Order: sequence, then structure tokens, then C-alpha cells
Amino acid sequence: MGSIAEEEPMHPLPPYPYDTNRPNQTNPGQVYRPSQEYKDSGRMYMAELHAKSDSRIRRSSIYQVATDPEGPGCCALLLALLSLILIIATMPISLCMCIKVVQEYERAVIFRLGRLRKGGAKGPGIFFVIPCIDSYKKVDLRTVSFDVPPQEVLSRDSVTVTVDAVVYYRVSNPTMATNNVEDYGHSTHLLGATTLRNVLGTKCLAEILSEREQIAHWMETTLDEATDPWGVKVERVEIKDVRLPVQLQRAMAAEAEAAREARAKVIAAEGEQKASRALREASLIIAESPSALQLRYLQTLNSISAEKNSTIIFPVPMDILSHLIRKK
Repeated sequence: MGSIAEEEPMHPLPPYPYDTNRPNQTNPGQVYRPSQEYKDSGRMYMAELHAKSDSRIRRSSIYQVATDPEGPGCCALLLALLSLILIIATMPISLCMCIKVVQEYERAVIFRLGRLRKGGAKGPGIFFVIPCIDSYKKVDLRTVSFDVPPQEVLSRDSVTVTVDAVVYYRVSNPTMATNNVEDYGHSTHLLGATTLRNVLGTKCLAEILSEREQIAHWMETTLDEATDPWGVKVERVEIKDVRLPVQLQRAMAAEAEAAREARAKVIAAEGEQKASRALREASLIIAESPSALQLRYLQTLNSISAEKNSTIIFPVPMDILSHLIRKK
């Protein structure tokens, strides 16, 4: 495969025909529609174009593999042959070193003479390695959580706050997590702390206190995009606590207390106003019927006697008082 074969010429795209029943051509605003025959010919042309492109990519990749100067050389083949002979000579003891097992939540990335083996990560279950020339690294696929250290951040409105968070992530691609980054766990920890500071620096204090879910979602999206080339998937981010300075807490507490007192005074005044209106309406109703006041006296006497008090109040009929007033 020293050279790529010449490609076959593609069928040219047919001319652009129109429907035979098109309207009068003298109308400049009329838009012509392509015929069904032209649409079918265009679909066939695009399908042939995609097939040619895929074939070209496959042939070029095979050509690169066949002419790869960094492929296994004679020394690598010789070492592999000697290792196989040694394994066969020391059987069955050598099987203990060749057979490896990974758990259901683990994957093994195997390197042969420093080069990644084809097929990606192995597991779960049993896999074989050649002790002399193969090395492997286990990668845990379970979700890992870590606490972002408390970050002292200056918000957009110049308020110093201390915020800490927790991040949940897992390895989605063991091969990328092994080859693209030295320590994906430590890198994710540092990136989480930096992202938290950058996100909170663009928020006001009120937004930090009230929009925790939005901040967490924004951090999750940013971390997920940054760790995608490392084969790491950020599943969840949560803001744990927001701590304010003591002086700021006292000022906010005094402000909240004053606001509550103001609301309480307003509510009490509204209650007095409603009560006065109710009493005025009650007095008008009692004035229409003189016996209503006597009934009210009797209800008051009943409520006082029910509490077992030693003081007894006798209501004086208003008729007697009215006669005395008239005599005077």
C-alpha cells in the first residue's frame, strides 16, 4: 500500500430543470420549484459524494498505519517473542502474573512497550498481560466527591464573603483520563476552586445569597466543558455555605430588625384603623335599637361571671338614667 489508488470519477450533477407546468416567465416575482427528477438526482449525487469521502478517509488511514514510522520495530517484536517464550517455559507459574482481574466499577488501561494497546480500556473481569512488556493502570469509574476549600471572594459590590462548595464527578473515558492529564483528580480539585472564585466574582452579595442553584448550575456547566478533554464528567455542584464577616452580619441583623419593627407599626396602625371603623358601625347599629345596649350589658355580665371573679357588675338600665337627666 505504497500509494492510494486513484478515485473513480463521480457522476456530474444534472442541470437544473423546472416543472413543465411552471407559470408565465414574464412574472419576475415568480419563484420556480425544482422538479422531482432533479431532487432525486441531487440525493443520489450527495449519497455518492459521502461514500467517496468515507472511502477516501479509510484508505488514507490504512495508508498511514502501513507507513507509520513509529510503529513496532524489530526490537519490539523480538522482546514480545522472548516474553512469550518465557511465559510458555514457566507455565503454569507464569499464569499468576499474566492473568489480571478488575472489578465491575474499574477499567484497566494497558500499555505495551509504552504504547497504548488497541481496543481501549479492558474490563470488567479477566484480561491478560505480558509481564515483561505490558504495564497497566486501573481507573475507578465510581462517582467521587470532594469539598472545595473555602474561598474568600470579593463580590461585585465590594463585599468580602467566604464560600465553600462540593463537587461530584466521575471518569467517563479511562483512556483519556490516563493519557491526557497527569492526575485528573488533583486537576479537577484545582479547577473547581478556580471556577468558584471566577463565578462568584461576577455576582453581587444578594445574588450569591439568593441564586445558589443558578451559580451551582453555571459552575457545573463550566467544569464539565473544561474537564471533557480529560475524560471526566462533572455530575453535580452544590454550594454548601456562605459565610459573611461579623460586622456585616450585625449590620444586616440591625437592618432586618428595623424593617420588621417598621412593618409591625404599620400593621398595628392598620389594625387600629379597622377597629375604629368597626366600633363606629357597631355604635350606629346600637343607636337604632335602645334594647341592643341592654343585651350587650347582659352578654358582658355573662362573660365576667364565667371567669369566676369576685367582682359583680350590675348594669343600670339606660331608661332610669334618661329619666334622671330629664328631671335635672
